[in-house]
Amino acid sequence: MKEYELKYGCNPNQKPAKVFMEDGSNLPVEILNGRPGYINLLDAMNSWQLVKEIKESLGMCAATSFKHVSPTSAAVGVPMDENLKKAFFVDDVKGLDESPIATAYARARGTDRMSSFGDWIALSDKCDVTCARLIAREVSDGIIAPDFEPEALEILKGKKKGNYNIVKIDPSYVPAAVEHKQVYGITFEQKRNDLRIDTEMLNNIVTDNKEMTEEAKRDLVIALITLKYTQSNSVCYAKDGQTIGVGAGQQSRIHCTRLAGEKADKWHLRQHEKVLNLPFKDEIRRPDRDNAIDVYLSEDFEDVIGEGNWQQFFTEKPEEFTRGEQREYLKSLKGVCLGSDAFFPFGDNIERAAKSGVTYVAQPGGSIRDDNVIDTCNKHGMVMAMTGIRLFHH
Repeated sequence: MKEYELKYGCNPNQKPAKVFMEDGSNLPVEILNGRPGYINLLDAMNSWQLVKEIKESLGMCAATSFKHVSPTSAAVGVPMDENLKKAFFVDDVKGLDESPIATAYARARGTDRMSSFGDWIALSDKCDVTCARLIAREVSDGIIAPDFEPEALEILKGKKKGNYNIVKIDPSYVPAAVEHKQVYGITFEQKRNDLRIDTEMLNNIVTDNKEMTEEAKRDLVIALITLKYTQSNSVCYAKDGQTIGVGAGQQSRIHCTRLAGEKADKWHLRQHEKVLNLPFKDEIRRPDRDNAIDVYLSEDFEDVIGEGNWQQFFTEKPEEFTRGEQREYLKSLKGVCLGSDAFFPFGDNIERAAKSGVTYVAQPGGSIRDDNVIDTCNKHGMVMAMTGIRLFHH
């Protein structure tokens, strides 16, 4: 197919809209179902690059959940323990442990469920039946993958009254080395960012502590590749084969670190026994559970467990999960990884990261205050690698 006509551009008033190859060749994608929009395909192209690069770098299947041209999370197919399955609402999924691609998707979709509502999905490998069944019960706009099992494809075609967007991409497609973009009628040109991110980028460790585990290297690579396709400024926390908090598009680096840190904290807190054992009524849907948990963990917890409110969601009134209890729980956590798409200008970013259990850091370096950032890492016993590579994406 040489071009696809789209419903409209970024907004309904932006018509006509279409996608095509400037050189007149066939598109590397095939729309198997639905009618993707302009933003859908922006998400599809960015998210596909992310999972493709993780697969190439780590040799593991990968999945990501995208919203508005930034990932909410990305993950590889590392098996999940029972608490994490329960926290992600996938403890009832049969065959999950036998499907690495479904596990990767379950991790990516479960990390920041509020942000992933109505997401675009990318898979590095063929979508199998287990993964399709998982996707079928979540609110999602579409998916891109290199292939689909026949039964999986039929399951996905049943979503959204038959209008679910399903895109198949040629995994061998390699884009041109030079890319173009138009803004206000003016054409911008640059070399495509084909930088390969791998564990070799983590060799320049500048802190006193130089002990970096293989798991940490894996998670830092996932974080850095995620940042490569996240709207800048951006900071990313990762652990156990997945990103657990993404702060995207903030003008201030510390705001990125705080935003991503808050999301990482909620990833941890969702696995606390008080959250895992919330007595939800059977009829409460997953999105409503997500909202209730988000409020339960916030300063507005009375909105869901206060008298007259808890009866809407729970079979009995839950105990309060106090701010003090949450802080003590988070203090016990270690081994979290942190990546940044540009240098940390002040040590305050590291101080905030320490509150979320960060032990390993990867950032470009190059600030006039690098010494302050290194000293702050040493204060907390962290391991920090300076990659020398900036990862801005716009």
